[in-house]
Amino acid sequence: MSQTSDSCLDKWMGREALAEAMIPVIGRLYRENNVVTSIHGRSLINKSTMNILKAHRFARRMSNHELLLEETAPLLNALSELELGAAAIDIARLTEKFRAEGNGASLDEYLRAELAEIVGKRGADDRTSTDVVLYGFGRIGRLLARILIEKAGGGHGLRLRAIVVRKGADNDLVKRASLLRRDSVHGSFEGTIRVDEEANTITANGVQVQVIYSDNPATVDYTAYGIKDALVVDNTGRWRDADGLSQHLQSKGVARVLLTAPGKGDLKNIVHGINHKDISDDDKIVTAASCTTNAITPVLKAINDKFGIIHGHVETVHSFTNDQNLIDNFHKGDRRGRSAALNMVITETGAAKAVAKALPELQGKLTGNAIRVPTPDVSMAILNLNLENGTTRDEVNDFLREMSLHSDLRKQIDYIDSPDVVSTDFVGSRRAGIVDGLATISNDKNLVLYVWYDNEFGYSCQVVRVMEEMAGVNPPSFPARDVIAPIAVLEGAGA
Repeated sequence: MSQTSDSCLDKWMGREALAEAMIPVIGRLYRENNVVTSIHGRSLINKSTMNILKAHRFARRMSNHELLLEETAPLLNALSELELGAAAIDIARLTEKFRAEGNGASLDEYLRAELAEIVGKRGADDRTSTDVVLYGFGRIGRLLARILIEKAGGGHGLRLRAIVVRKGADNDLVKRASLLRRDSVHGSFEGTIRVDEEANTITANGVQVQVIYSDNPATVDYTAYGIKDALVVDNTGRWRDADGLSQHLQSKGVARVLLTAPGKGDLKNIVHGINHKDISDDDKIVTAASCTTNAITPVLKAINDKFGIIHGHVETVHSFTNDQNLIDNFHKGDRRGRSAALNMVITETGAAKAVAKALPELQGKLTGNAIRVPTPDVSMAILNLNLENGTTRDEVNDFLREMSLHSDLRKQIDYIDSPDVVSTDFVGSRRAGIVDGLATISNDKNLVLYVWYDNEFGYSCQVVRVMEEMAGVNPPSFPARDVIAPIAVLEGAGA
């Protein structure tokens, strides 16, 4: 083995050691201080050594500077000494800011000034806890449960208290727990799950969830289980208008309702990042729109604000869903009765029209259609847009990359320019949509964008963001503002 190879391996092992040492520090900050640490929005909680190394490598997309563990490890150690109160801290952005604005101050001095409002408060959390009930426990319901359990922390914020389902079999509880534990698309649950059939509860990573059997949303007495002022998340799709969803409000212990589907009538369709500030305390029923609407609306807003959209067509290439038949059989909808596993199926989508509910300036400017394809998860939206102002492929891509990194839409928009990515690479993405820069086509005022999205997990993350907004449980976030660094244009930077 050459000296060069030896040096490379030694360097790698040193980085591994630094990442391993960060894990207990990240855990203590989370458990003792209610501090959630991340790297450019990628949470570090309960991550492995390799996940931490990959997160640091990912950060090279953000600027011309590598994010070095030699910088972030001391920063984490310094944070652990400050007795912090509850917060969300992006250590990548904080490191960048210290590098740019430290002005000779020591790391401890800088952090004490930057985090002054939470220094010395040791786990203090001004947020009130909000009880959450999942009405339905299908694909979206189980992913919501995983995310809520992951974010449980010290019990502040959103607290998953119960799920409501119709009893399907004598061993229903065991089967529900098994489906939470194992998922063919999203993998195994990260943690432990226990079932108490006598109490009818599922306990996952210490979060005890009451399982309630009911087929009537108006008759459940949640207070009998110690649940009060709950936010009920209806993920059944059975009711989509105010009359149907208001049945939940008749049950004891319910304060508000969120629908995980497009709503009908005058209900507010909320796409987090776009119109979540429209939610008021008076809104008892809110909807989180559809996965496709969540994926495309942030990108459309960014493009419309920068270049202006005259007209556009949205074609979605969408993974099949439970609404379709596995093999040919009767279905009330056109074409959906044909085998989802064997066919591409043309169907309608309301996503293009629904965009206007969140983004009124695009009212009447979009058409849409959908093709269901034989994949279980991850979809793509193709945006064919006619612009007011001409542009180039490079200008559009640079703009959308910047939006994904340093804008108010960075939780919604991601950007990638790797030449070999395919749909399975986006399973588990927490962004609403991911722009594929290498597929962008621009001909002056005609623009075609390809936007990937995990129509299950990415959408569920958007739903949780709406839930946090409704409950008012977002912790303070640091750094409060970014240092805008020049973007590194790297080969395969999205990998």
